[in-house]
Amino acid sequence: MQIDINRLFVSTVAGDARETATEHGLGLEIAEFCTAMNMDDDFAAWDAKVRGEIDGVSRVAFHAPFNELCPAAIDPKVLQIARERYRQAAKLAYAYGARRMVVHSGYVPLVYFKGYFHEKSVIFWTELLADIPDDMTLLLENVLEDEPRLDAQIVAEVNDPRLRLCFDIGHANTIASDVPIDEWITAVAPYLGHLHLHNNYRDWDHHNPPGDGTIDMVPALTRLLNEAPDFTITLESIESAPAAKWLRDNGFIV
Repeated sequence: MQIDINRLFVSTVAGDARETATEHGLGLEIAEFCTAMNMDDDFAAWDAKVRGEIDGVSRVAFHAPFNELCPAAIDPKVLQIARERYRQAAKLAYAYGARRMVVHSGYVPLVYFKGYFHEKSVIFWTELLADIPDDMTLLLENVLEDEPRLDAQIVAEVNDPRLRLCFDIGHANTIASDVPIDEWITAVAPYLGHLHLHNNYRDWDHHNPPGDGTIDMVPALTRLLNEAPDFTITLESIESAPAAKWLRDNGFIV
């Protein structure tokens, strides 16, 4: 099954992201502000770097900061910082022309009871969406979740089309979760808005190209495309050229 090229992005975590995006006509997912302080310290330099990367690129997505940010923080002052950072990130994303912003769930196993995390996350994202432009979509990404239902239930309960899931298939394959990829796909497909595509060998979050790891990626990606046909995709491997080549070699792009 071929993927519409307009649905594809390359993360700027890859040093060759701009070259790959230009060669294949892909968009870019800006990752320079995953660290929140880059929106403050030396912002002019980071801003110039990003504007140079996206110059001439037709589509831009944005990865929000995530270090130490948690939508279900117990300390109210920490929660306030999370709100402020996400609002700051959304404003910056909009300025770059991005209307899709990836946000981490903030879940940490053995720290948060799932019931508490679910309840507080629903409140957080519902309140934050009131400050998000109507034409911007937030994409809630799994990182350390041990199963897929936690984030899916949050999105379902918030019940706003501007909050969808970002399924990071590589994160689902790490030692944080023993749930098979097929079960992840079943749970996330109804709420899927975006996919982070990379692979690993379960021992570490390597961010390898799609064919380099233990996920049997061709059937996994094919099933996702059949069951959730409207989501966008970011190649999030450390080197993007091999990831794009994998898509081409397996018939997903021409």
